[in-house]
Amino acid sequence: MSMTDVLIVGAGPTGLVLACDLARRGVAVRIVDRSPAPPRTSRAKGPNPRSLEILDDLGVAEEVLAAGSAPLPMLKYRDRRPVAEADPWADSAPSPDARYDRGWLIAQWRLEGILRDRLAGYGVRVEPGREVVGLAQGRDGGDGGHVDVTYADGPAGRARYVVGCDGAHSSVRKLLGIPFEGTTAEDQVMVCGDVDLADGVLDRTRWHQWFDEDGAVMLCPIPGTRTGWWFQAGPERDGRGRPLAPTADGFRRLLAHHTALPGRDLTRAELLSTYRVNVRMADRFRAGRVLLAGDAAHVHAIAGGLGMNTGIQDAFNLGWKLGLVLAGHADAELLDTYEEERLPVAARTLDLTSERLRATLEAIRRPGGGLDTAITPDTTGLGVGYRWSSLAAGDRTPQAERPGPHAGGRAQQPEQPGPHAGDRAPDAPCADAATGVRTRLHRVFAGPRTTVLGFGPGSAGVLRETADAYGGGAGVRVCRVYAAHEDRAGAEPGAVVDDAGHASAAYGTGASGDTGAGTVVVVRPDHHVGVLGPADDARSVREYLRRLHGTGRSAERSPGMVDAVR
Repeated sequence: MSMTDVLIVGAGPTGLVLACDLARRGVAVRIVDRSPAPPRTSRAKGPNPRSLEILDDLGVAEEVLAAGSAPLPMLKYRDRRPVAEADPWADSAPSPDARYDRGWLIAQWRLEGILRDRLAGYGVRVEPGREVVGLAQGRDGGDGGHVDVTYADGPAGRARYVVGCDGAHSSVRKLLGIPFEGTTAEDQVMVCGDVDLADGVLDRTRWHQWFDEDGAVMLCPIPGTRTGWWFQAGPERDGRGRPLAPTADGFRRLLAHHTALPGRDLTRAELLSTYRVNVRMADRFRAGRVLLAGDAAHVHAIAGGLGMNTGIQDAFNLGWKLGLVLAGHADAELLDTYEEERLPVAARTLDLTSERLRATLEAIRRPGGGLDTAITPDTTGLGVGYRWSSLAAGDRTPQAERPGPHAGGRAQQPEQPGPHAGDRAPDAPCADAATGVRTRLHRVFAGPRTTVLGFGPGSAGVLRETADAYGGGAGVRVCRVYAAHEDRAGAEPGAVVDDAGHASAAYGTGASGDTGAGTVVVVRPDHHVGVLGPADDARSVREYLRRLHGTGRSAERSPGMVDAVR
């Protein structure tokens, strides 16, 4: 029986992001899906700013931006008349530490197509019509363990690890017997679908939202189409108040009832579905060599658009850890930090989205209320961090005072400038020290490696030691960040110049003078800070890198590792 490194079950955004991240590391990966063909679904409306950063790291952000559109202002109606307009992004703008200040509208099927194409570039293709019906974990005389996989049709398979990315009804989770505790709000129901409206009947530069006392209709134009719209509405109900299944004629009746448009203006309706608010979470994300990600591990209210995004971010947290373990650089215990970090984030997301749903339902009771209520700084994903993690080296914040995994969550004591260990590593514009070409720190971080940043002349020693130990052979790179006034004659390849001071401001290093002690920052492959401290603390850097990448010189380069094509 042939062995693959990782079998991914489920080819939605979560599974595809994980597959892309693993494939570029040279991991032997298979990705299967029970559907006989890629589903043309538009359930998720697009990536949030943090997911855009991840897609940028994978090399597909520009294509995603080109295929979608910026989020639209929301035009709210009452009794068929416009009563208010809101643009939740009107006051936001990109900042030096965050290139993406807003999410992006793109049909989920289009995003999945872009990711499938990216994956195909690594020689990996989704295997359709492959339903997993059995999992058995065993040991062998080679690497010590494997998972035997049984399919409904076709020959069985074997993998060193299996990741269930197969949605809320996950077969993988059920086969593991992992509970999926929570609630389903049977009275909170919405019907959804993709529709065509007669050309020109609605302004496609707005997201139209009709909220009446007896129901609602929401229509958002689907980017890349001329007459396509996302349709969401409160359901029709029977004489006993029970919601009716969605139909094209039902959508036409809802359109005519709540809007000034005649039902005949809705010319096509497909991908019809009923959405119920589910708030559920698995009690663990790992069972031996099988892990769960995305909706297979957690589902929550739709408010804030965090479902697909939380799954993408699960995948980006897990991919580099699997890669380092499979390459033999890190111990398998590293995989425990996936659940350690992502389960609290999922729990917080359940709370956040439930609270945003409550606030939105309250807002739409009043004329002028709408879905803008669901959008807060928390929903960007940029504030998610892991200060409580065992991978947050050197974070001495007392456990009782450590913040939760959400934007604005901070310890009660005064903050030092810059990020803490566990936080998202800020971006910053800078210039290549050798060529002067404009770049930014997240471009430096891109690709499947850990990055060691050095600020100030005092960091030269630890950067040199790291380069000597790892030398590009175990997924570690070093980058000296020069202040504008520093002499950079003989700068190392890959060094950058913080010519506007944004990097030093973002990392709280101050202006590094020629006599400064300097600062060193270890940035994980998923853009989170592992170590941040004085550059003379080489021991902390050494110990952290040893945990992730082994001893350096003895670690062999994973033969198939490739950087993202930029």
